[in-house]
Amino acid sequence: MGIDIDVIALLASGLMLLAYYLFLMMRVKRDPNFTVHSVNQKARALWVMDVMRSQGKKDVMAVQTLRNFGMTATFKASSSILLILGTLTLSGQAENMARTWHVLDIAGSRAADLWVVKIMCLLSVLLVAFFAFAMTLRLLNHVVFMVNLPEADAQGSLSPQRVGQRLNSAGVFYTLGMRAFFVAVPLTFWLFGPLFLFLSTAGLIIALYHLDRSPLAENA
Repeated sequence: MGIDIDVIALLASGLMLLAYYLFLMMRVKRDPNFTVHSVNQKARALWVMDVMRSQGKKDVMAVQTLRNFGMTATFKASSSILLILGTLTLSGQAENMARTWHVLDIAGSRAADLWVVKIMCLLSVLLVAFFAFAMTLRLLNHVVFMVNLPEADAQGSLSPQRVGQRLNSAGVFYTLGMRAFFVAVPLTFWLFGPLFLFLSTAGLIIALYHLDRSPLAENA
């Protein structure tokens, strides 16, 4: 019975997140500026075009901006590794942790096997975060060379539009890594019981709704 409640809570939380992102997709189709992510993508594309048309006047600024972006992704990737190591440490203490971490759990299962499943879910999300931040750095390493090319010489795959697309791809991977961090919060609460998983997922969706809306959407 306890395992059934854990499965139900996990499925309900997953459906809540899926419904939220489907809602965002529908709103973005109606209003492209509804989310801050859409606004940021336009800003990055315009920024690349402005830098490449400046004929070398903004090269230093461009490199510094991309370096700051890369430093942030590096910090997050390093944080992912530390969290992965900590999660692996917990996996070796399944029996003890399954008893002590369920003190507040009134309905979920305390089986050590289920504890390992919970750890594996958390570990998978953290691995996704690390991969996403690593891909961010990979794309930024490409863009840092391309963005300094003069527009007259940047044709085809090196055009400002294509370079802007690569920078936006880096932004998408960075957002994916941050989303994985956010999803890790409910999965961590799941270690204390299925009720905490469900409630923390609901709280996360409320927080994401306020974070994802652009300032224009908030004032509308």
